[in-house]
Amino acid sequence: MAVIKPALRSPQARADIENAIDYYVVEAPHRVDPFLDALEKATAHIQRAPGTGSPRYAHELDMPGLRFWLLDKFPYGLFYLEHEDHLRVIRLVHMSRDIPASLQD
Repeated sequence: MAVIKPALRSPQARADIENAIDYYVVEAPHRVDPFLDALEKATAHIQRAPGTGSPRYAHELDMPGLRFWLLDKFPYGLFYLEHEDHLRVIRLVHMSRDIPASLQD
């Protein structure tokens, strides 16, 4: 049986999520629930299979173990680090942004 690692959100990741929700509340209220569903689905996936996230930015940012997983039907990626007993979600980033600059903080 697979071990599920809890995904703990950093303060910045929580702020990113709140900002995305705020955007959809104003600009596309009908997309709030689908966004939350996609976020939950992505989080559940990385908890079950953390190694499946893309390591694309790990080398470029000199952040060993950095991975990301894209939300279904939304232009956001969950960026996270896998630890022994949990995942640390560090950011939710809109994929049209300058990803390296967004993750430098």
